[in-house]
Amino acid sequence: MGQVTQRVEDAAIRTEQDPRWRSVLHRDRSADGAFVYAVKTTGVYCRPSCASRAAKPENVTFHATCEAAEAAGYRACRRCHPGQDTPAEPATSAIVQACRLIEQAEDVPKLEELAAVAGLSPFHFHRRFKALTGLTPQAYAAAHRAGRLRRDLASAGSVTEAIYDAGFNSSSRFYETSDKVLGMTPKSFRRGGTGASIQFAVGQCSLGAILVARSERGICAITLGDDADTLVRDLQDRFPKADLTGGDPGFEQLVADVIGFVDAPRIGFDLPLDLRGTAFQERVWQALRDIPAGVTMSYAEIARRIGEPKAVRAVAQACGANPVAVAIPCHRVVRTDGGLSGYRWGVDRKRALLLKEAQA
Repeated sequence: MGQVTQRVEDAAIRTEQDPRWRSVLHRDRSADGAFVYAVKTTGVYCRPSCASRAAKPENVTFHATCEAAEAAGYRACRRCHPGQDTPAEPATSAIVQACRLIEQAEDVPKLEELAAVAGLSPFHFHRRFKALTGLTPQAYAAAHRAGRLRRDLASAGSVTEAIYDAGFNSSSRFYETSDKVLGMTPKSFRRGGTGASIQFAVGQCSLGAILVARSERGICAITLGDDADTLVRDLQDRFPKADLTGGDPGFEQLVADVIGFVDAPRIGFDLPLDLRGTAFQERVWQALRDIPAGVTMSYAEIARRIGEPKAVRAVAQACGANPVAVAIPCHRVVRTDGGLSGYRWGVDRKRALLLKEAQA
């Protein structure tokens, strides 16, 4: 009898420690589509937002998809219908439309204009937009313009031409924020990092060689591999004309902190990052950072979370473009069937990272 009681208590503790349990307790609609939960005593699985009476934690199991829950022998709840589109779907489509308007507009539309198109109040539109994309409308517009600028700087006839083509109304307005957008001056960016100062160091962790690089704004690269020299050459290829310098003792401590995070992922990563991607990539990367340690999601789930359910392949490409291993946890994204897919730094390292998080 004592062993049975202990097993029940252990099951309850595991559920209560799972970050998904909080979503269930608060009936969090923003978590719908990310996972479902099943109740052993009823044989039913539900959305996180289901209004049914709260189940005891020891009777709850979590599943990534409806298919996974049904494969485990559970049936869909008749109250919340987890396999069907939610009433929020029209709002999701409206947010996707707002993203398209931002991307196509020469000037960033005002919040009130975007909210009117979506048929929502500015307050609810702003909250819904951030919940789906991980960015505010203003941040989304800034990320989109920055992505266009980085792309155009390589081919435009002049820096000024690229600035205007990217949607900045004046060059002076852009130069006020150029460091934030590019991490360096536009001419320096265009010349492969000329004049930019980047510190780096290579160490060893449980996954092999690890390189950590930091610009003036934050960590701009964390790469893994078997050969330290290859990692350094990759950094040189990315910033061929930047001033690359070895790290000082203070920087060595930062590298040690990163290595510590690799070995103990549940401690959390709170170091500043210097990320420069397209608006879409930044939305994906933010969604990845929202995945708790020990939890995995499929590429399709991430696509739904950012309001782009058909962009599964693009989500996979954004994961592959991630410049900071483990800090942006793209290793927590798996195939729909739960199998491991490609990983920029090797599937074996992906498997090892997930095993560490599961055991932590």
